[in-house]
Amino acid sequence: MFHMSKLKVGVLRGGISNEYEVSLRSGQSVLENLPEHKYDPFDIVVTRDGGWNINGYPTSAEKVSRTIDVVFNALHGEYGEDGKVQRILDQFNVPYTGSGSFASAMGMNKALSKYYFRQVGLLTPECRIVDKRRDVEDSVFKVSRSFPGPYIVKPIASGSSIGVSVARDYWDLMNAVKTALDHSSLVLVEEFIKGREITCAVVEGSRGNDAYALPPVEVVLPIESEFFDYDSKYSGTTKEVCPANLFGSTTQNIQQLAVRAHRALGLRHYSRSDFILSNRGVYILETNSLPGLTKESFLPKAIHASGSDLSEFVDYIIMLALKR
Repeated sequence: MFHMSKLKVGVLRGGISNEYEVSLRSGQSVLENLPEHKYDPFDIVVTRDGGWNINGYPTSAEKVSRTIDVVFNALHGEYGEDGKVQRILDQFNVPYTGSGSFASAMGMNKALSKYYFRQVGLLTPECRIVDKRRDVEDSVFKVSRSFPGPYIVKPIASGSSIGVSVARDYWDLMNAVKTALDHSSLVLVEEFIKGREITCAVVEGSRGNDAYALPPVEVVLPIESEFFDYDSKYSGTTKEVCPANLFGSTTQNIQQLAVRAHRALGLRHYSRSDFILSNRGVYILETNSLPGLTKESFLPKAIHASGSDLSEFVDYIIMLALKR
């Protein structure tokens, strides 16, 4: 009797970004949900200083490429989500989950993403960019005269709402920009859109669709929170409603917008887009090319609401990566 050998799957987690801990948890979730009968798991941890380890032993990307069949990329933020690790894996011809290098870089850059969103007719908040290399005080003054507050201030390339804050007046704005500049040399200042926070994931090729939108999730914030910050995301104080309690037409609209955003950025395999449902319309905030897979993350909740589970999702995404 012949036995097919298991596929060697390297789960890439950790990384050099501020989202190191979140990535460890996303990767652990993937490792726990790999179907045992099909896959031989390899735990690849990228340290905070960029070193690679496999199953606890020091290694390199080149050695990994000779060891495993496919990489499940569970990194978040800088290095893992901005196209850098994708270029390394491409160099060694390793199949991997998630978007390619160029699309990842576009998705990570919030200002560039907004440009592509607008090109396909998506509504996105008014914004300006503050550059650390220029006169910051002058830039902030010009922003304050461009459109009225309140403002949402965020590093141009970070996730998990790290470095993000709300500013109500000029002095708030100045302090918020300086805080965000600790995390990035470029800062995005957006108009603060009041409304319901909705997030919607897209999975390619699922259920007969080129891009299948999962049930939207509504984020209900604690009373003391103005927006979905890092503490709200991972402290368990936020309530998620999945599927979101929306009119059918609104649900379909948000799902269609999520698919358009996914395609506008040229993303691959899966993504998750964040929206504000306001009196002025549905605004897209950003799209995550590698959304979190922790117990607190939205994507697993949407997967379950669609009638599937994380193990089936992980298996399916690996199959997509191998079809490249």
